[in-house]
Amino acid sequence: MNETRQWAVAVVLVLALILSWLLLDQLQGPNPIRDVASYVISPVQFVMQRLTRPLAQVVSTVRELANLRAENEALRRENAALRNKLILLHEAQIENEMLRRQLHFKSALPNMELLAAEVIGHDPSNLLQYLIIDRGSRDGLRRGMPVLADEGLVGRISEVSASSAKVMLITNPSSSVTALIQRSRATGIVQGQVGAKELIMRYIPQGDVVEPGDIVLTSGLGGNFPKRLVIGQVVSVERKDVAMFQEAQVAPAVNLRDLEVVMVLLNFVPVQEPQSPARGALPAEGGR
Repeated sequence: MNETRQWAVAVVLVLALILSWLLLDQLQGPNPIRDVASYVISPVQFVMQRLTRPLAQVVSTVRELANLRAENEALRRENAALRNKLILLHEAQIENEMLRRQLHFKSALPNMELLAAEVIGHDPSNLLQYLIIDRGSRDGLRRGMPVLADEGLVGRISEVSASSAKVMLITNPSSSVTALIQRSRATGIVQGQVGAKELIMRYIPQGDVVEPGDIVLTSGLGGNFPKRLVIGQVVSVERKDVAMFQEAQVAPAVNLRDLEVVMVLLNFVPVQEPQSPARGALPAEGGR
C-alpha cells in the first residue's frame, strides 16, 4: 500500500513539474525548472552523443561502402561494355582493311574473276600443307583452280565438296609451279619442301643469272597457273660446277599461317590435273 502511495505521489509531482514548466514557458519569463532540467540532462546528452557517435560513423561507413560497391559494379559493367565495343570496332577496322586490299587486288587484275573465301581450317600438323575454305562446288569451284592472296600465290584447289574446298599450298611437297626470275627471266620449277617454310626453285640452267632478292613469278608454262603471279623472293642460290642446274631457296610472298581470307581464280581453267612425273624426269607443274 505504501509503495502504491509513493508511486502516486511521484506521478503527481512529475505532472506538477510538467504543468509548471509549461506555464512558465507560456509566461515567457525565467523558467528555473527548465534550467535545472537542462543542467541535469546536458551531461547525459553529452555522454550519449559520445557513445553513439562511433556507431553513427560505422553506419555511415557501411552505407558509403555499399554505395561505392554499387558504383564500382556499375563502372565495371560500363568498362566491359566499352571494351567489347572497342574490340568490335577494331575487328571491323581489320575487316575493312582486308576488304580494301581485296578490292585493290581485284582492280589490279581486271581480267580475273576472283571469288573471296574465308579460311575455316588448317593443316593440324605444324607443316601447314593445306587450308580449308568455306566455298565449294555450288560456288563454282573446281579442282586445280588457283588460290591467291593480295600478296601473291597461295596454292590451288585439290579437293572440292558442295560447301567447302581443300587448298594445297605452294609449301606442300606435292606442289610444283613453273616459274621465272623477273629480272633475268631465268626459268625453273618452284616446289615445296618437307618441314621447311621456304620453297625451292629447281632446274634453273647454270648459265642463267639468279641472285638473292630476285622476285619469282609464275611463268604460265604448262598451263596450270596464269602468268605473272608473285610466288616469292630468292633468299639464297646454290651452284655446283658439276651439276646441270642451279637451285634457289625462295621465301613465299604470302604469310600462309596468318591467312584469314583468300581469293579463288574462277575464270582460269587448268590444262590438266597434277600428275606425278617419272623418276628422273623434269616435274610437270602441279605435282611431282
